[in-house]
Amino acid sequence: MLGRLSFADIPVDVPILVGTFLGVAVIGITVLGLITYYGKWGYLWKEWFTSVDHKRLAVMYVVVGLLALARGFADAIMMRTQLALAYAGNPGYLPPHHYDQIFSAHGTIMIFFMAMVIMTALFNLVVPLQIGARDVAFPFLNNLSFWMTTVAFVLINVSLFIGEFSQCGWLAYPPLSEAQFSPGVGVDYYILAVQISGVGTLLTGVNFFVTIVKMRAPGMTWMKLPVFCWTALCACVLIMVAFPVLTVAVALLGLDRFLGMHFFTNDGGGNQMLYLDLIWAWGHPEVYILIIPAFGVFSEVVPTFSEKPLFGYATMVYATCAIMVLSFLVWVHHFFTMGAGADVNAFFGIMTMIISIPTGVKLFNWMFTMYKGRVEFHATMYWAIGFMITFSIGGMTGVMMAIPAADFVLHNSLFLIAHFHNVIIGGVYFGYVCGMNFWAPKALGFKFNEAWGKRAFWCWFIGFYFAFVPLYVLGFDGMTRRMNHYDNPNWYPWLLVAEVGAVMIFFGIVCQVTQIYVSIRDRNLPGNVDVTGDPWNARSLEWSTSSPPPPYNFAIIPHIHELDAFMHDKENGIDTRHAGGPYAPIHMPKNTAAGFFIGAFSFTLGFGLIWYIWWLAAISLVGVIATVIARSANHDVDYYIPAEEVARIENEHSRKLMAQAAE
Repeated sequence: MLGRLSFADIPVDVPILVGTFLGVAVIGITVLGLITYYGKWGYLWKEWFTSVDHKRLAVMYVVVGLLALARGFADAIMMRTQLALAYAGNPGYLPPHHYDQIFSAHGTIMIFFMAMVIMTALFNLVVPLQIGARDVAFPFLNNLSFWMTTVAFVLINVSLFIGEFSQCGWLAYPPLSEAQFSPGVGVDYYILAVQISGVGTLLTGVNFFVTIVKMRAPGMTWMKLPVFCWTALCACVLIMVAFPVLTVAVALLGLDRFLGMHFFTNDGGGNQMLYLDLIWAWGHPEVYILIIPAFGVFSEVVPTFSEKPLFGYATMVYATCAIMVLSFLVWVHHFFTMGAGADVNAFFGIMTMIISIPTGVKLFNWMFTMYKGRVEFHATMYWAIGFMITFSIGGMTGVMMAIPAADFVLHNSLFLIAHFHNVIIGGVYFGYVCGMNFWAPKALGFKFNEAWGKRAFWCWFIGFYFAFVPLYVLGFDGMTRRMNHYDNPNWYPWLLVAEVGAVMIFFGIVCQVTQIYVSIRDRNLPGNVDVTGDPWNARSLEWSTSSPPPPYNFAIIPHIHELDAFMHDKENGIDTRHAGGPYAPIHMPKNTAAGFFIGAFSFTLGFGLIWYIWWLAAISLVGVIATVIARSANHDVDYYIPAEEVARIENEHSRKLMAQAAE
């Protein structure tokens, strides 16, 4: 009846997991109780869970991303603490079996459920507003993408309390991930969670690609497209090309495990290196899927806080497209040491160095934008400048590892771990936090607290160097990754310093949570309310609508005639919001519960497959298909906002503007 699931699969004998479960249970029951007490279930269901409004989906994506950050960082600080303790005769507090699960879950959650999710949140919030669209091309798919990603995150966290997670790293290399060497459910959790979230990500890529190509406002030619939208477009192209490769690689691994096939088992006629080629043919474009949108954020933030147009707009566009193409030509640098041969290694080493050139072009463009500008050192700008410093170091260490001969020394060492986190934290995370601070007034209608934002930055910035510079040293000194115990006395002091850095980053996260709390608490105080949508004198089109925008975004779709259309109109005294109409009825998509139910059935399908509960898997598959058919047969999927209602909303906003001006 329950397949291979039994009471023995609930780790009641592991104190850390029991304590974690109790903590999650207390928090969960408290939240559910508060929602019930205040009678908000109907509101959440009608206005949020079933919403197809890209702005509300963006907020929900951020919530999921921050939860993933908390889970992923908890794993990280547990690893740092283990290595700070597990020296010589002290085994530390994590047994190897548990430690291996932690570093595998950390990488998987941070990449798939923190970085990718917050990236998608920024796409959802900003892209339609910047291109002058009322929503994305496929609003229902947008809701479905969110729920597929969310249920995959829930599924991966279920492994904490029922069964276990993979112990094979965040990419699950065979033969270790084959059933012979990992007979439990850990790798199955990994496979199903990655596949379900991959569906959501691929749908997002298709959705936003079509949105940018087909739904730009009249007059917005390609070279008038905001830079963030260019980076979103390039990231979506990478998603559409790379994520099917991930789907195939993980599916073949699943066939090896579930049906006894031998795609990646050498003694069965397969080849383990095929998996490495497939997973990194996805994995290195994935790095650029994450970092290119962060580049777009900085290309919006730096001109705004320098009070200058972006230096070299066309160069930025060409550099972004060059990175997009070159990202498919560098994947073998991840396994220089695995026998590809000198010619192959030389080609991929050269291509890795070449891809650093357009990245360097971007850095110089941002610095030239700041040059002779009136730079305002807002908390948002702190993250941008911190990125330029930190990412430059990460890029230089990447060029070092692009030399095959040097990579034979540095491969699989903590030097590699330091480099990877250097670009992912210093580039991706700094970029996304920068974007969240920058666009928070647009999404929420109030500004984020400045003081707590700066405290968060300094804790993260300083903490990063304490946490990861020691890993560069340890990598040179020969310490390999994935170790949970060591005896070398030279390593011990450096790992203590890294632990201090992890604690400082923890305080940075605390400051970020405090910033959100304080901002919400003080949202109605004078100076914090942002109705105009133009708090930074910004140049982008999205600021020409109210904050937060109405459901339809633009009462009248703008006509674009300049690159910085909103700023140009504002400087010339042109009313960018068309106040006073004339207004026409607006066609909008209705909310739908289909995405939620498809996501729920996908969760039970994944859980059933993991535990061989075939009846549950079969019912869930039927549920997914039935929901899709029911949704397809429902033609009542849109509605019209009457012109009178549009006029009422616009007039209400105008009154708020006048009241704010009077204050």
